[in-house]
Amino acid sequence: MTSYQPTPPHPAPSTSQELLTVPQVMARLQLGSSAVYDLLRTRQLASITLGRARRIPTRAITDFIRTRLDQEAA
Repeated sequence: MTSYQPTPPHPAPSTSQELLTVPQVMARLQLGSSAVYDLLRTRQLASITLGRARRIPTRAITDFIRTRLDQEAA
């Protein structure tokens, strides 16, 4: 007789995998909507589209900031 072993629940997404809305990114970067949409349009800030919703991974914000700091230091 085999006993049933339930599978553990999926872990919650880590902070690096969190998806943010444009207003959340605006608040984090302290920028207006036009500036954030310009960054998305020029692909300086990576994003994904889910249906009609645009989402930005927190990792993309970290990468964007790191890239800008490297550019400023050069």
